[in-house]
Amino acid sequence: MTLTEFAPIIEVIEEAYEIPHLNATRKISAVLPYDYYQTDKRYPVLYLQDGQNLFNPLALYGDWAIDKSMEKLAEEGMSDIVIIAIDHGEEERINEYLPYYHPRFGEGKGNFYIQFMIERLIPYINNNFRTLTDFENTGIGGSSMGGLISLHAGLSNPGVFGKMMIFSPSLWISKTIFNNTKSFEPLEESKIYLYSGGKESIEHLPNAQKLGSIIKEKMIKGHRIDFHFSINEMGNHAEVHWREEFPKAVKWLFFNS
Repeated sequence: MTLTEFAPIIEVIEEAYEIPHLNATRKISAVLPYDYYQTDKRYPVLYLQDGQNLFNPLALYGDWAIDKSMEKLAEEGMSDIVIIAIDHGEEERINEYLPYYHPRFGEGKGNFYIQFMIERLIPYINNNFRTLTDFENTGIGGSSMGGLISLHAGLSNPGVFGKMMIFSPSLWISKTIFNNTKSFEPLEESKIYLYSGGKESIEHLPNAQKLGSIIKEKMIKGHRIDFHFSINEMGNHAEVHWREEFPKAVKWLFFNS
């Protein structure tokens, strides 16, 4: 596919960005609007996990092709968003995206990872890119374990992440996430986009439906949450389905006023 004038600008921020909270480094990239350097606009930001799988067609399990999606959205006039892609920790991935204790995986370093994002990465991005820094314009997202840590980050930091893009979250790994959702107190209106496939695992969709029911119950009780639940009955746990869902979620979260 040839690049058009609407193709986003992809920049590697750093190949080995230091994460002192984890005693590790990660590659971090920015996906900028095609006209970023031709304007003085400020943009909302979406922080996405599993950066290796977002715009690399040679990725082991396929990719989300977010660059292609952003190109098409730009053609429709919806390009005003900065996406920050954070690579996962390879063999450390589950541990770093796990926010709770698990008998097999141990304590989990997820809270340290979120701490890194809030204390170090987000301030860096806001200082080095033209961003809108308020709650309403700061989003987080991911799939599978990346979806779990993104949901946990949004629930546990209600003043930071105003938008959550949660695809096929690994809710099976800890039922604590349901209790955290029940006690979630959004400070302003939170937008949550949840997706699940019907053929991911025997528990996957039922867990997502349980999560959705808790969120809807909170909305009925007057909590300020805007919620969209998307189900693909034929979808399995794969990048190809997250690729299809991504532009729908971006539209709903960032361009659906």
